Amino acid sequence: MSTSRQEFGAGPLPRVANVVMWFLVVEGLLVLTLAPGLALALVLTPDATNLPLFALAALPVGPALAAAFFTWRRFHEERDTSPAQHFARGYRINLGDSLRVWVPAVVVLLVLTMNLASQDATGIGRPVAVLYAVMSVVVLVLALRMLAITATFAFRWRDVARITVLSLGARPLPTLGLLSYVVLVVGLTVVTFDAVVVMLASLLTYGVLRNELSVLGMVRRRFVAP
Repeated sequence: MSTSRQEFGAGPLPRVANVVMWFLVVEGLLVLTLAPGLALALVLTPDATNLPLFALAALPVGPALAAAFFTWRRFHEERDTSPAQHFARGYRINLGDSLRVWVPAVVVLLVLTMNLASQDATGIGRPVAVLYAVMSVVVLVLALRMLAITATFAFRWRDVARITVLSLGARPLPTLGLLSYVVLVVGLTVVTFDAVVVMLASLLTYGVLRNELSVLGMVRRRFVAP
């Protein structure tokens, strides 16, 4: 550890300032990387015919989340003073893999949402609508865990999918924790505004990554060669 880093973290106030700086920088970078999708979503009217465009606006979310997870993992490992550097590196190296996870999830969510939006026209019953809603939540839980694994390990997509499904039962408490975060985000979006979720993005991504640490530890022990 360098002398300047020791001096920076020598007392409680500098350490608190360092933590606050991490959250502010990650929040700003999340907003920046989400900006194209946010700009598109702002000009769209909440109509079922615009659902494909809303899905397009959601595509930047995957790489942004993967970069945030990568950054928060480094925060737990070393907590230095360069969160922007970690975020940029995490975004760059995980861009392709995160899109391979996120794009199929968005497509499935789009199909489910369109079916829900057209339930009056198609005549699907309430039980089927509830089933679609539950399936949407499950897709989000799976996608978040896959993104956390993708941001940490260099596995093939099908291996990430298999490990994710295996981890659901092997680590039930983190799975329930991840489910609670999905429900929280959906609830905040419905009850308040999308902007509230964006303003809390750094806190939420930190919470998700912290929730997933035991899962990532299990993956490292079981599937990564020493």
